[in-house]
Amino acid sequence: MNVLIYLIAAAVIGWVATEIMRDRQSLLINIVIAIVGAFLAGYFISPLLNIGTINDAITLPTMFVTLLGSLILIIIVRAIRRRR
Repeated sequence: MNVLIYLIAAAVIGWVATEIMRDRQSLLINIVIAIVGAFLAGYFISPLLNIGTINDAITLPTMFVTLLGSLILIIIVRAIRRRR
């Protein structure tokens, strides 16, 4: 059951991130964006704010940090796409 809740939270965060960046993707890509964004946020944003990511617990502050990581991931992917 926890995995299902984690995937639903990741899908919502990924969807919000792609809507903010106006980069619509499929449900699977939204989940991947949020999960990779959570790991990215765990290394760079969490130590600065002393807040975990959805990998630790699913609360509003952790969802916000994961959203920030997802947005950063989308920005990085866009920059790499433009270089090519």
